[in-house]
Amino acid sequence: MNTEEYVSTKMEQIAINAKRLPEVSFTSLAHHIDLRWLYEACKATRKDGALGVDGQSAEEYAGHLRENLERLEDGFKSGRYKAPPVKRVCIPKDGKKELRPLGLPTYGDKILQRAVKWVIEPIYEQDFYDCSYGFRPNRSAHGALEALEKGLMNMDGGWVIDLDIRKYFDTIQWSELAEVLKRRVSDGVIVRTIGKWMNAGIMEDGAVRYPGEGTPQGGAIWKKWLNRRSRKRNFYWAKMSALLKMHPLPRPRIMHSFA
Repeated sequence: MNTEEYVSTKMEQIAINAKRLPEVSFTSLAHHIDLRWLYEACKATRKDGALGVDGQSAEEYAGHLRENLERLEDGFKSGRYKAPPVKRVCIPKDGKKELRPLGLPTYGDKILQRAVKWVIEPIYEQDFYDCSYGFRPNRSAHGALEALEKGLMNMDGGWVIDLDIRKYFDTIQWSELAEVLKRRVSDGVIVRTIGKWMNAGIMEDGAVRYPGEGTPQGGAIWKKWLNRRSRKRNFYWAKMSALLKMHPLPRPRIMHSFA
């Protein structure tokens, strides 16, 4: 069995268990993240991304790949792993004067974030509503638009409500994220590692600061986790949808996507 099959087989088994046990918070997940798992996470990590605070490129990391991955695995499982600060850069928002802050993890951190994402993703995938498309495997904003178009074509009219949550990443409360995580994942190694990422700090203009809320935009782990948190919001939208169906109004279709 090659490493790709090895990882996909384990992810499938995690998904099966998560679907079978919808109320369970999983306590034993970190053991899946071994050298083969990290190697696949490394293969899937972009090699041309901007550099983090350590200035190390993907090419430099690959120069001592096995040694670096072994150090990453050991630090992760032993608790000695120390999350480096995230480098912040700002880019223009499309069609707006505002700037969008992005967080740039180090290359090694990107690998570990992806590895952790892969081990928790199959669990949370079982809990999503079908109308959720943001940051999900084999789904995209284009797929959301196709589903929305198909739904509207089957209606005698309908509503399209476009919402943008202002500064969603910047203002989210860590306590809420921790609560969402522990409902389905309570593995001590995973929980502590994510806690380290939350408290790693942000480096901007050469200085590191430690905000008490918000998460960086750019890390692989945050997209899945924040999307999982939005499920609660989708639940309330679905309840509103059910209420609207009781009245002679066009039938709404709830669609969620982080574009």
